[in-house]
Amino acid sequence: MEQEKKYFGFSKNVFFTGLVSFFMDVSTEMIYPLVPLFLANVLGVNKSMIGLIEGIAESTASLLKVFSGWLSDRIGQRKNLMIAGYAISTLSRPIIALAGAWQQVLASRFVDRLGKGIRTAPRDAIIAESTETTHLARAFSFHRSMDTMGAVIGPAIALILLQLYNNNYKLVFWLSMIPGAIAVFIIARFIKEKKRAAIATAERPRLTLKHFDWKVKFFIVIATLFALGNSSDAFLILRAEQVGIPTVMIPAVYLLFNFVYTLSSIPAGIAADKYGKKRLILLGFVLFACLYYGFAVAKSSAAIWVLFSLYGVFMGLTEGIQKAFLATIIPPDFKATAFGVYATAVGVAALPASLIGGMLWDRVAPAATFYFGATTATLSAFLFIVLIMLIRNGKANIADSSQVRGIKAKLTKLHEGDRHARN
Repeated sequence: MEQEKKYFGFSKNVFFTGLVSFFMDVSTEMIYPLVPLFLANVLGVNKSMIGLIEGIAESTASLLKVFSGWLSDRIGQRKNLMIAGYAISTLSRPIIALAGAWQQVLASRFVDRLGKGIRTAPRDAIIAESTETTHLARAFSFHRSMDTMGAVIGPAIALILLQLYNNNYKLVFWLSMIPGAIAVFIIARFIKEKKRAAIATAERPRLTLKHFDWKVKFFIVIATLFALGNSSDAFLILRAEQVGIPTVMIPAVYLLFNFVYTLSSIPAGIAADKYGKKRLILLGFVLFACLYYGFAVAKSSAAIWVLFSLYGVFMGLTEGIQKAFLATIIPPDFKATAFGVYATAVGVAALPASLIGGMLWDRVAPAATFYFGATTATLSAFLFIVLIMLIRNGKANIADSSQVRGIKAKLTKLHEGDRHARN
């Protein structure tokens, strides 16, 4: 049997799936930092409506991820769902390029996130099925690094295009189709799906907490509360412009954020393994509270550059670590259900989070959006400390009970020995 050709040590599917995510993220990140500016400066949309648009978009992706994996198993298809998801996102670009009203921008963002929700689970399944068990972490790390590299290059391309063509947003939107189309071509041409039978009896995903104890429920409540204050990054971009970052430099600020995020992710994962996931999560909550307070009081462009850099550190500290912690407190037979409930809870919170952020910006003050996020993050940190203490007390009680049982057993043996000696 002929051995499969490796690409830089990875299977063909893993390597080309990484390339797919790279090109699609280039396409997405060419657009994302410009959308709130386009809405506010070109279409004259208020911040409440921007919050609604971003909230609907992000909630759509999170909700669909729960069901796309089930559908992939149910019909026995991975590659076709990938093609559909990436193609749908690419076809959202002309909608925003032709937009003359906020409703068309909403449609574009909705369609883009619809594609993301469809493709994510089947793509991850292809990576897993194309990799030996002993190399899974390496394969997924490679994929994540390619994805993040695209998030660095995308804003850089947008920055160059804005400078060359006098802040022509729509030209950037049109050109973003090119890397998206390349991503779809790579899937169709290079990714080979293993034939598998459809699972007619595949159980539908159920969003229930009945299988989980108080620790899982408490943590999901904390994560949801935090998500309520973590409004769309669109507000960070709008704040940057308001404080004094020129429009043409906004992609550069976002590029810096993604670059720092990329550099900090692996060290953060190593630190989480060495010093504990709970400490990193708590540090993330505290850092976020400080950052949002900083965005609320920022008065200079220099402060914005520093805050975006630290925001990249925050993302590196927290992205994935909360899921890793969740994996340590859920029953092994219900991991998929737990991650589905977690993703849905946090995803659904994205809609009210962005709505609240926009309303506070319009009706109170721009700083109010960030004061609210700092407050919910602080409360989340406090509740997480409570969770840590309760978990420790629970373990201590178990240990104490074990020690008491051990002492009782020893006393019983001594008593029996003494009785035999007397007899």
